[in-house]
Amino acid sequence: MTATTDEAIPVEHTPEPLPEAEEIYRRWLAFLNDEFTRHHAPERRAEIVRDQLYQLYLGRPHGGKPNMSLTSELPLNVQQISLDPNNITLEAEHYPDVDRERFAQSKPLLWFWIMFDRSPIGMNHWLGVRFRCMLGRHLFAHMGRSVRIDHGVELTYGYNLHIEDGVIVRHRSLLDDRAAIRLGAGAVIGTYARVYTHTHEIEHYGQVIFAPTTIGSRARVGAHTVVLAGTELGAGEIVGPHGTAQGRM
Repeated sequence: MTATTDEAIPVEHTPEPLPEAEEIYRRWLAFLNDEFTRHHAPERRAEIVRDQLYQLYLGRPHGGKPNMSLTSELPLNVQQISLDPNNITLEAEHYPDVDRERFAQSKPLLWFWIMFDRSPIGMNHWLGVRFRCMLGRHLFAHMGRSVRIDHGVELTYGYNLHIEDGVIVRHRSLLDDRAAIRLGAGAVIGTYARVYTHTHEIEHYGQVIFAPTTIGSRARVGAHTVVLAGTELGAGEIVGPHGTAQGRM
């Protein structure tokens, strides 16, 4: 099974684009899936992402030498060079605990994840759910079937996420995977929820403590709920909304 089939989203009736548009969307996702399957080198992945973002944002293929000498075109120059993952920095890569080798492979995909959602087509729900499922298969430690991840979901490293079948992650939530996060089959993470895997020493804020966080199968984290590092939410348990779930360490 590829990431572009309908098994990549929950089995339910959903509105669909026109057939001509759906065919183009599926071809694009299949192309990207194939490219990221064949290419793991950070340099090549960065080129793929750069070329795709050029067309999404500027409406033309990457190529040619931009005019860097005109002051009037400096904002355009900034935009052009920032579409290349090699020319940007993400907050996560400044953390001392980052696995630099693994993050080098993840970074282009994380930038694609972020910039797709901010592009003119980022609010295309049908395409977006499928795009994130496809990308997650190359970004996460594990990506199950029938997963739905909505618009604006924030990740930290990506490579510490283990997502089982049928998980739903609602829009604008945060999966702070500085340590491992495991979302069990059928778990639901509500809108604007925050799931953490790190905290700080009370008397020494600069000292960071890491603890894996587990959300059990069919468990539900309510909207705006904060799940603290080290939480082990049992199967079928519900927390929130507006609550704080503390771990059973």
